[in-house]
Amino acid sequence: MKILLPTDGSEHSEVAAKFLTCLNLSVEDEITIFHTTYWGPPLWYIKEFGEESHYKALKAIKKEIAPRIIDSVLRILQPVKARISTAIVEGCSAEDCIIEAAVDSDMDLIVMGAQGIRGIKSFFIGSVTREVSIKAPKPVLIVKLPTHEKPAGLKVLFATDGSDNSRDTGKFLSRAPFYDDMEISILNVMPSEALDIPRTFDPGVIEEIIDVEEKIRETRVAESKRIIEYARELLGKKFSSVNVISEFGDSSREILKIAEELKANLIVVGCRGLRGIKGMMGSVSRNILSHSECSVLIGKTCKD
Repeated sequence: MKILLPTDGSEHSEVAAKFLTCLNLSVEDEITIFHTTYWGPPLWYIKEFGEESHYKALKAIKKEIAPRIIDSVLRILQPVKARISTAIVEGCSAEDCIIEAAVDSDMDLIVMGAQGIRGIKSFFIGSVTREVSIKAPKPVLIVKLPTHEKPAGLKVLFATDGSDNSRDTGKFLSRAPFYDDMEISILNVMPSEALDIPRTFDPGVIEEIIDVEEKIRETRVAESKRIIEYARELLGKKFSSVNVISEFGDSSREILKIAEELKANLIVVGCRGLRGIKGMMGSVSRNILSHSECSVLIGKTCKD
């Protein structure tokens, strides 16, 4: 597996690097430590307002510290068996540089910390990470919390809705470099909305509504079993500990609730995007990414 590890020197980037030490990586895997030195205002703005000398000084400082940032990550990755390379690139936009590098080098996965240097230190994701997770046509793993657990102790929640995106994400998960004895739970959330009909009619009408709702519920339960069985058969070929869960309710809310109950280290969810827009995330993926307190892996399906 080819992994792109962007780093900006922050503790969140270092946490992302530490997460990789929890994976079952081999000499056949590759990690590229990637750092981009990017600038704020465009050149015309800098020249127009007479700030060129200041930004030249800033550029020189960034160039000087870039190798140190790379070295700090190299030290963290010393226990990893994967082949490691480094890249320092100049650009105007960090997210564009990261996405371009991932596409040009045909990376299998982008791994990023949840927060950059600026902002509140919490589980909220930074702007660069958010843009990459939304726009990149590659799977993106966003590491939100320090991972102190041993590799065998990782708990993963895979939320699937049976869509092509979820199927592709399940296939990616089945070949990702996780340890085989990792505990994985498969979750399917079924919609629970009732028929939008006022229940102020006579008892006969109400009974008819209830009967229709029960039939809908039976159909959804049967479909949920089919979805989960497909995922269990796929992931059971690799992982020795596979649990299954079906729930009725709002997808985002139930995924976050179950992840908290399981004390999951990682939520894996497919990205249901908009046709014709590569990498664009659906509402569930966005909600999970924004509100999850554990790490999140956003699966992607590329369609030209």
